[in-house]
Amino acid sequence: MMVFTGNSNPKLAQDIVNHLRMPLGKAVTGQFSDGEVMVEIMENVRGKDVFIVQPTCKPTNDNLMELMVMVDALRRSSAARVTAVIPYFGYARQDRRPRSARVPITAKVVADMLTNVGADRLLTVDLHADQIQGFFGIPVDNVYASPILLGDIWRNKNDGEDLMVVSPDVGGVVRARALAKRLDDADLAIIDKRRPMANVAQVMHIIGDVEGRSCILVDDLVDTAGTLCQAAKALKEHGAASVKAYITHPVLSGPAVDNLDNSELDELVVTDTIPLNEQARASTKIRQLSLAEMLGETMLRISNEESVSTLFMD
Repeated sequence: MMVFTGNSNPKLAQDIVNHLRMPLGKAVTGQFSDGEVMVEIMENVRGKDVFIVQPTCKPTNDNLMELMVMVDALRRSSAARVTAVIPYFGYARQDRRPRSARVPITAKVVADMLTNVGADRLLTVDLHADQIQGFFGIPVDNVYASPILLGDIWRNKNDGEDLMVVSPDVGGVVRARALAKRLDDADLAIIDKRRPMANVAQVMHIIGDVEGRSCILVDDLVDTAGTLCQAAKALKEHGAASVKAYITHPVLSGPAVDNLDNSELDELVVTDTIPLNEQARASTKIRQLSLAEMLGETMLRISNEESVSTLFMD
């Protein structure tokens, strides 16, 4: 088993190999002067079970192309199996054609690219839509950050605190309900929002009584944080005692950090599928949890041909 990484999240890859007590594979990943991706694998991978840790976060296109070129380099170097470990799977938000609109299905485009370039397996965390697994013709392990987030909720829960799980939109109800069930069947609320255009959300009303409750917003990713900030404001206006958000992927683009710092949200807890920029690390409202141990254990089980699903069973 060998683990390599590109430039998108080297710290996560290093934390994973530290957990596995093995060195990180040596590779040079850079660019030519015109911006073309250049990759060279610096050690023997013939017959090895190779994992490439590379979330396709910002700069998305550069990181995605870097991943493709690394897969091809390893395939041509006679690696026995190449597994793309993409903690954050970019281009997943366009996963269907709504109302026959003239739009691409970018998740399928990326799936085809990964398969055709020679990846044998995919390991990812909290896909934006579970059905994206069906876009691939190779095995996909979609693991969940919820055990890590759930453990943090329990550790930081005060005695007598009246928790309520809140879904920021109707589409996230399944995720929120699953978390509420593991919090001793906590109550569930739903925020009904209308989105007039991309990345602009308008909160309309809240389904459920949140007065005096400690609300926990749950979602898979936070981008500009507009939805999250409006949701926190609406919950506080309806009497919520506190509002925290537990979200897997901290995309945090544009004015996201400023929005969060000026919002009613008490705390945003995210994972390290995407590295935080300097502004986000300096924010007092953002806290990051590590998935390195969970991903390392999952990769080890894949390499040893052991069950992955038992990691997430009670």
